[in-house]
Amino acid sequence: QVQLVESGGGLVQAGGSLRLSCAASGRTFSLYAMGWFRQAPGKEREFVAAISRSGGYTNYPDSVKGRFTISRDNAKNTVNLEMNSLKPEDTAVYYCAAAARYYSSRAEEYDYWGQGTQVTVSS
Repeated sequence: QVQLVESGGGLVQAGGSLRLSCAASGRTFSLYAMGWFRQAPGKEREFVAAISRSGGYTNYPDSVKGRFTISRDNAKNTVNLEMNSLKPEDTAVYYCAAAARYYSSRAEEYDYWGQGTQVTVSS
């Protein structure tokens, strides 16, 4: 089992920045690829970013590429999401997830999920 707890969400104006963090406990953190997803009201869960076990590879959708950066610290069992140039359409609940196999963009590939943290971007 892996327990994931997100933090760092909040209210920010458009153009601003936020840094989300996800703390992992349980099984060895470095065995898992990590991802961030988001879900806005009335919408499906959307892939935001993923990072390989070592941190050497990352993956982003076009909607956040160049604005968001995912990173991890295997010594501290944390994964972070730096979000810059935020837009109102980035408003959602952001979830951290762990995958035993691959840093996938598909939510069904992830085995463990956090409870989510709200990000609200005002215009």
